[in-house]
Amino acid sequence: MLHRLFALFGLVLLGGAGLATPVLAEPLRLVAFGDSLTAGYGLPASQAFPVRLQAALTARGHEVVIENAGVSGDTTSAGLARLDWSIPEGTDGVILELGANDALRGLDPAIPERSLDAILARLQARGIPVLMAGMRAPPNLGAAYQKRFDGLYERLAQKYGVPLYPFFLDGVAGNKAVNLPDGVHPTAAGVDIIVERMLPAVEAFIASLKAGAPAAGGGGAAAGGANPG
Repeated sequence: MLHRLFALFGLVLLGGAGLATPVLAEPLRLVAFGDSLTAGYGLPASQAFPVRLQAALTARGHEVVIENAGVSGDTTSAGLARLDWSIPEGTDGVILELGANDALRGLDPAIPERSLDAILARLQARGIPVLMAGMRAPPNLGAAYQKRFDGLYERLAQKYGVPLYPFFLDGVAGNKAVNLPDGVHPTAAGVDIIVERMLPAVEAFIASLKAGAPAAGGGGAAAGGANPG
């Protein structure tokens, strides 16, 4: 009889413990969507921007998984063409980094502005928040081109109410010590600088995702410098 009572008591305790077990929250699922700067051109996969950013966020206590959806050579138009299959269902947020190749090719800034506009509109229609990373046009294209190209990111950020990190290559562009021999793609050390400088903007973005509200724009910007593809 005592054996049965203890067995019953044990089942009650186990049942109660099961009911009290908290349900672990799923990590936020982000997609870093961009060109070779996102893909990690010339670097081991472990040193690519999305991987290093995820590691930095994890070290700061954030539960997040970042998918690398960077494709080397992509223009904004190419990014738009692959957008739907590159951003899977269940994505909580997108870090959008595109435009460098448009500038390097000297394309009319109206072209990347239209493509990025369409990307933002499509993601908004899907209910997927975006943190946009801006670019800077190479100085050799002239002041008039720079003004038109550089300004398109701020215009689109305001139009769609998305946070903008003004210049993805802040602290890296033009610094030979943290660029590959081609002079435009960051080394592993360069990627870490990008991550360090962009981290506050990404954390604000994550906080907004958890709160279900738009993030405040932020992040410092550096001037000039060639942009890779």
